[in-house]
Amino acid sequence: MRMNQVTLPVINMPDAVQFYLTLGFRQIVDTPHYARFACPDGDSTFSLALVDHFIVNAAVIYFEHDQLDEWVDDLKSKGIRFVEGPEDKRYLWREALLHDPSGNRIKLYQAGENRLNPPWRVDIVA
Repeated sequence: MRMNQVTLPVINMPDAVQFYLTLGFRQIVDTPHYARFACPDGDSTFSLALVDHFIVNAAVIYFEHDQLDEWVDDLKSKGIRFVEGPEDKRYLWREALLHDPSGNRIKLYQAGENRLNPPWRVDIVA
């Protein structure tokens, strides 16, 4: 099994599309109410769906990059504002927090081997 995608609610499609293009994603679907993006590496995708009112969304979407600090510096130079980081976390990831124009929480991170194999990993057989 593979995860196909995550869809985020947005209240302004043009602003949201521009934000994700600035982050470096490649747009593969473009409609007034729905946009879909391919990640620059691998075959992961995510999408945006237009909503008519603000939705408080507690979900966090994570995008990994091997050169996190350089990526964050580049995005800052393009006008992207960050809430935190990059900073080292107790769970052995390095993260930066930002919000898209609709308030969705985005974490840019670098975890390396610890993404799938942290020291506390368990293998539960069902």
